[in-house]
Amino acid sequence: MLSTGTAPPSQVLRRGAVPFAVAAVAAAGAAVLVVRSPYTPLSYGLCPSVLLLGVSCPGCGGLRATHDLLTGDLAGAWLANPLWTLTAPLLVAVWGVWTARRLRGGPPLTTPSWVPWTVLVVVVAFTVLRNVPALVPYLGPAPLP
Repeated sequence: MLSTGTAPPSQVLRRGAVPFAVAAVAAAGAAVLVVRSPYTPLSYGLCPSVLLLGVSCPGCGGLRATHDLLTGDLAGAWLANPLWTLTAPLLVAVWGVWTARRLRGGPPLTTPSWVPWTVLVVVVAFTVLRNVPALVPYLGPAPLP
């Protein structure tokens, strides 16, 4: 049940400490990605999956997709990693709901039992499909310019 009274500011700050800490870390990472482009070869290293196995993992292109989302290039983000381009805004929305519930003193978010299994199936399917040669131009990470 949500509390209807006005909580003292110190209690509201205490409730929001973890969501605001998560936002601060995410903002710091976003600032680094805006300032230091992942489009520079080897600027953030190599993906171990590509280096050791020669296949693109589900996260390959995620840094470039995040950089493109932060700089407003939706098409570039989609080319870099379509799954992350769809997932990142959902995570921001979940963070917003989580933060609002924490600040109001509401119940914690609960995840239905089917969500982790659905995420696993989607990630595995995306990983397999993005490495099918005919689908690489559509799902594989765009090559560095």
